Amino acid sequence: MKLIRYVVLALLICAIRPVDAAPPLPALGVDGQSVTVSGISSGGYMAVQFHVAHSATVSGAAILAAGPWDCAHGSLWRALHACMSPGNWGGTPPTGEETEKRALAAARAGQIDPIEGLQADRVWLLSGGNDRTVDRKVVDSLAAFYRRKVATNALSYVTPPDLGHAMPSLDDPQANACATSDPPFINHCDNLDGAGQLLTHILGPLAPKSAAASGELRAFDQQSFTATAGARGMGTVGYAYVPTACRQGGCRVHVAFHGCRQSADQIGERYARLAGYNRWADTNRLVILYPQTTPRYGWSTQWPPTWTYNPLGCWDWWGYESGDYVSRSAPQIRAVQSMIDRLAVPVGQ
Repeated sequence: MKLIRYVVLALLICAIRPVDAAPPLPALGVDGQSVTVSGISSGGYMAVQFHVAHSATVSGAAILAAGPWDCAHGSLWRALHACMSPGNWGGTPPTGEETEKRALAAARAGQIDPIEGLQADRVWLLSGGNDRTVDRKVVDSLAAFYRRKVATNALSYVTPPDLGHAMPSLDDPQANACATSDPPFINHCDNLDGAGQLLTHILGPLAPKSAAASGELRAFDQQSFTATAGARGMGTVGYAYVPTACRQGGCRVHVAFHGCRQSADQIGERYARLAGYNRWADTNRLVILYPQTTPRYGWSTQWPPTWTYNPLGCWDWWGYESGDYVSRSAPQIRAVQSMIDRLAVPVGQ
């Protein structure tokens, strides 16, 4: 009996012992007024939402395998059908004109930045020819919206014929074959360098990438940002890749949104290390922010308790976390903007 009591006591001590939190996100003096974003799948939808919500400070966006702003209209049914696999019975994605009208209404209501802020931006889109998850017509709808807002030469739309539903990367030695659409959704596709192509288009000519990543991938505590914003669908830890040249400030920042089933809680640091951004960041004075979601299915432990259905760890692009998921006030958008604001604080503060 004594042995049982000792075991129970030990388990209780372990249960109440605080888990060491990750360190805080450092102040790095980045340029917070010229942010760029990218994302794949649900992360692509999130990148679009963030771009449109903060078009005054976001100067470029790269979207892989995702569709128009507020495509789901708050409906999981529309998200799964009209915004992924459109058809006559499941609905179709909005036209470019329809998306523009909805964005204009949101801007007039003060929910997002004026959409005139998109006009000087650069946009890069990708739809793989073997993508069986997000239909090409969905990405076409996103392209139709952006063509109404940005200059013709500012939009690049690439359609690799063999690529599946994945981030094409040259950095992951165990990447999937080009045509696959399986976790971790990082594929090797001949010499297709997704991160290099998208960064070059939205940022302009870049110095060649480093031979090996020489900066530091820093885990940081996301909870201070997510708790304030009420973003329950995000994880406790996020990542920032900081090149050596950026430790003293003066760099740009790029936000890379992972897709469903790509969060650190699902595949560890693989996306943050091997999606292909970091070697470009080293030689081009670019801090890469990798915010993280987490799979959730059930009632939250925070107050007020809410039911969250997000078992795949997707970003909120249909309203699983909040009915307001596309505005500047949306929980996940607020949390990520707070991270950017922190990175923009001068070094040492």
